[in-house]
Amino acid sequence: MKPRVIAVGWVLLVGVLLLLSPFAVRDRLPDPMATHWGGSGLPDSAASLTGHVLTSVLIWAVTGGILVAVAAYGRGRIMRMYRACWWGVLFGMGVLLLGVNASTLAANLDVPDWRSALLPGWHIAAALGSAVVAGAVCGYLGRGEPDEPSSGSQAPPRLRLEPGRRTVWIGHVTNPWLVVAGLGSLAVTIAAVMLTVTGPGSGAVLTSLLPVSVIVLVVSLATMSLTVRVGGERVVIGFGPLGWPRRRIPLLKIDSAWSEPLHPGQVGGWGFRGVPGSATIMLRGGECLVVRYRSGGRLAISVDDAEHGASLINALIAERVNP
Repeated sequence: MKPRVIAVGWVLLVGVLLLLSPFAVRDRLPDPMATHWGGSGLPDSAASLTGHVLTSVLIWAVTGGILVAVAAYGRGRIMRMYRACWWGVLFGMGVLLLGVNASTLAANLDVPDWRSALLPGWHIAAALGSAVVAGAVCGYLGRGEPDEPSSGSQAPPRLRLEPGRRTVWIGHVTNPWLVVAGLGSLAVTIAAVMLTVTGPGSGAVLTSLLPVSVIVLVVSLATMSLTVRVGGERVVIGFGPLGWPRRRIPLLKIDSAWSEPLHPGQVGGWGFRGVPGSATIMLRGGECLVVRYRSGGRLAISVDDAEHGASLINALIAERVNP
């Protein structure tokens, strides 16, 4: 059976169980029913049966929908580590929601009033433990075959350097969505600051958004674009339109480099992603500059004209070894 069919079938199965199980025992549940408990096990919040069902199904629909969409969007072979994580999260979250739903129904079963619905502590431990075990087992079973050797195992591209001539390569990439987010947060920040200075008024909502807009603005500026510079003794990665902050990688630490097409679905999503031995800076899908360290790890960076950058890195490394 295809993995995508299994994933969709699991999402539908969990959704059906979350939808039907409460109505199967509705005659034995109080109305409203307890839906949240404090640390002492006493209920502190209640909701109608319909509200509980809609909340559970909506949470799972969003979670399962996002995970299925990520799998559908991924192109090519996804790294084994990310396949294991994806299957683990999919089944672990499903089991967790089923456990929470079962615990909620059991606590409310046959009680005269929602305030009498006590939640035993072992219910929480059982739900969390079941989710962890299910996630670990399904992640292990779904990890698939070992990763295929990357193009770095082939002869890496290399430029011919002219003696006495200094060669530099600069690659750049911009994420248009983060540019839009940055401009929007900048507009909100300016408007909120002006309203704060002029005094309270009808702009109270904008003023309350000031902290969030500042955070979004700073993050957008730092991640909307990226510049990679290869030359001399190092590779320099500059973030944002000003190229700051910077990350410097000495050529002494690099074994080789190559260009490889990668997409967010293959490496775990957008932004900065990292697992032991592999890290990715993903601002857009497509051509990436992949650097393999002498220690065995690797770093992939989405950047334009990555092949020429990799060629220069390999040429500079070779020049150091055979001056």
